[in-house]
Amino acid sequence: METFRFIDLFAGIGGFRLAFERLGGRCVFSSEINPHSHKTYAANFGDVPHGDICQITAAEIPHHDLLLGGFPCQAFSIAGRRGGFEDARGTLFFEIARILQEKRPRAFVLENVKGLTHHHGGRTLARMLAILREELGYHVPEPQVLNARHFGLAQSRERIFLVGFAGAEPAARFVFPTGNGQTAVFGDVREGAAVPARYYLSQTYLDTLRRHRARHESKGNGFGYEVIGEAQVANTLVLGGMGRERNLVHDPRLQDTTPETRIVGPINEEMIRRMTPREWARLQGFPDSFTIPVSDTQAYRQFANAVPVPMVQAVGAAVLAALAE
Repeated sequence: METFRFIDLFAGIGGFRLAFERLGGRCVFSSEINPHSHKTYAANFGDVPHGDICQITAAEIPHHDLLLGGFPCQAFSIAGRRGGFEDARGTLFFEIARILQEKRPRAFVLENVKGLTHHHGGRTLARMLAILREELGYHVPEPQVLNARHFGLAQSRERIFLVGFAGAEPAARFVFPTGNGQTAVFGDVREGAAVPARYYLSQTYLDTLRRHRARHESKGNGFGYEVIGEAQVANTLVLGGMGRERNLVHDPRLQDTTPETRIVGPINEEMIRRMTPREWARLQGFPDSFTIPVSDTQAYRQFANAVPVPMVQAVGAAVLAALAE
């Protein structure tokens, strides 16, 4: 396809858009409910996404060739129901389904967490596929779980992709990519210069993390902080709990160890720090030209929720190839 139009649902900060614009597409509509993400999206793409997709009718959405979305996983209420749209109603997947039903794009690409495969014993995914295939008439190859580390990113991040086509022939031609032949490690995305003291852990907090991990290990659990070496691949970027502590790094380049924030005690002697938002951006495949106009707190949230751009781009290229033949 020489030119194509796409819509960007649950757009976040635009990882899907970035990937599909690189493939030659034009975004004709986007939707995202989070105002902080609006700020980042607008800073990089020049327009503000529409708000809550649940409040937008299909008639308000322009014609498009591809529907794209990294939608949140929500359980269906299936007790006493026969399935289909009634199962999906009230979930964000239903918003995708109703747009597909009304607008009939040539194809769609949906991304979700790997856990969707066994969510509610696999019933959630099975119901989604039944709606897409049986009620909407789309041809949907079996979904695949892909890992970002196979697409040139220094992060192990598994995500499931659902791809569907309005026609049977492109669906039969479609083949999921397995990787792009590129590899990367954390050293490839590490900040090139010393980072501010605010990213370094206090000695008190580092000691607390060690005690926390020791307690878990004594119980046979593997949970705890982790320091990623330059030759290693980062763990999946996540928020909540100890999300950032699973991706700590050793960085002795800090010269002035005066704390910049209200940490308890001095900066740790081993020079252990959190990764920076820019390092998280690189781990997700966002270029350094990508503007980060929000606070660190919001930036971590946004990049943790983003899609790995090169992986999405590879899937998109496979979709376009199937449509073009």
